[in-house]
Amino acid sequence: MPSPYDTDLDKNRANYQPLSPTSFLRRAAHVYPKKTAIVHGDRKISYAEFYTRSRRLASALSQRGIGKGDTVSVMAPNVPALLEAHYAVPMIGGVLNALNIRLDAATIAFILDHAETDLLITDRVFSPVIREALEMAKAAPTVIDIDDPLDQSGEMLGEKEYETFLEEGDPEFEWSPPADEWLALSLNYTSGTTGLPKGVVHTHTTAMWGVFTIHATADYQAGERYIACLPMFHVGALTPLTINAYHGATTYVMRSFDPVAAWECVQREKITSGLMVPAMLNFMVQVPNFENYDWSSVRSFMTGAAPVPVALTQRYQEMGIDITQVYGLTETCGPACLMDTENAVRKPESCGKPFFFTEVMVADEHGNELPIGEAGEMLVRGKHIMREYWNRPDASAETLVNGWLRTGDVGVMDDEGFFAIQDRIKDMIISGGENVYPAEIEGVLQSHPGISEAGVIGQNSEKWGESPLAVVVKSDDALTGEEILAFCQGKLAKFKQPKAVEFIDVIPRNPSGKILKRVLREQFPAEAAE
Repeated sequence: MPSPYDTDLDKNRANYQPLSPTSFLRRAAHVYPKKTAIVHGDRKISYAEFYTRSRRLASALSQRGIGKGDTVSVMAPNVPALLEAHYAVPMIGGVLNALNIRLDAATIAFILDHAETDLLITDRVFSPVIREALEMAKAAPTVIDIDDPLDQSGEMLGEKEYETFLEEGDPEFEWSPPADEWLALSLNYTSGTTGLPKGVVHTHTTAMWGVFTIHATADYQAGERYIACLPMFHVGALTPLTINAYHGATTYVMRSFDPVAAWECVQREKITSGLMVPAMLNFMVQVPNFENYDWSSVRSFMTGAAPVPVALTQRYQEMGIDITQVYGLTETCGPACLMDTENAVRKPESCGKPFFFTEVMVADEHGNELPIGEAGEMLVRGKHIMREYWNRPDASAETLVNGWLRTGDVGVMDDEGFFAIQDRIKDMIISGGENVYPAEIEGVLQSHPGISEAGVIGQNSEKWGESPLAVVVKSDDALTGEEILAFCQGKLAKFKQPKAVEFIDVIPRNPSGKILKRVLREQFPAEAAE
């Protein structure tokens, strides 16, 4: 017999509305209309203006036929236009594809095709690589140029400049939240082991819960003055910036990271928090005479993508700045585990404990939970986990298994519930906050006629966190390391290029023929060349 609670009490419009982070900007414009939302150079944009400009963009896109399920790609540094697109594209049911600004033309062309891009917004500074990518791609999207006064190098490729395009839009454009919160909101590509990236699809609800998860766990406060140093094509950057709209914070946007400019901004604007990768944190304290800057306003910096050396954490502790470390993936919309400053020093090997609304487990190859202290694959689940890999049902099925997301990372849990990453199943290298997969580099190296075998590993780097090292068996005795490094230029994005070469007689392999990366790391344990 059905319970009375299950009878005649179906959800209705009064008690059920689909969740969407687009609602945060509308509310912020209503509650904090005059408060500064974005600072970019000398320009200040209030929440009311931010909302109006986003509605203009949504309207202009709609007039071009962009709507539900259509992809808008953006190739831009940290500029207001990217934040406006972050809200405007979902307002009309479209999907935002923020492109990694460090990618090469061939990879960009692949993404434009795979994402079925209908319209591309691109900063003119990237015109050389975008022109080449458009020539290679089958897609022929409408192109809109960003002409940012802070950097007007490069040519205009599109039919209109961004500000002119906005003028086509209605500042009072009426938009509606999604009818279904499971609809796609964003498409972020991660590097693939074969060189072909995978498109991570996040929905209105997974993005919403990414915000809830971080906000409930991390130390975010009303009135934040937040410096945005990490490139905003990262989901790990856009999610915190959505939190800023959630409570009306001011975001200081850095077009590109410069440690001196960052300190000047911290001092001038009384910055309270921000997000950086460890390499950026290290660059900050390497600035000559940085001690002369006033950082007394800073409460904390959040960091991720790679472990933070204990000495660096302690350095910031001595400055009165907490370093909060995050372990997560694009597939988790950012969060999985969080480590505070105190425990980071006490447990330097750990990535912390799970965020709110997040479960983490260490499992064997069959998905069975392993006991404390035993290493296995890190699995994560929560309402912020991706919907799928776009047009990759095989990869989705391999990654989303039995209600868990397989991370590909080998981890272990201790008796206090702290997790530690011990290795990477997929041998991924994280250099300067960017994911680098050795197989892609190995493919380029092995195309050289003087190389018979090649393996790539990551070496510790004070500057970048990790840097790729090429380990090569050469067939041409006269071949030099310098020649190999020169060969890689132009064939790989700059951050993927090996920083050094070591020669070896035989590449160690297991019985199935796979390279034993652990053995290579033992053979070449030195610090990376800078």
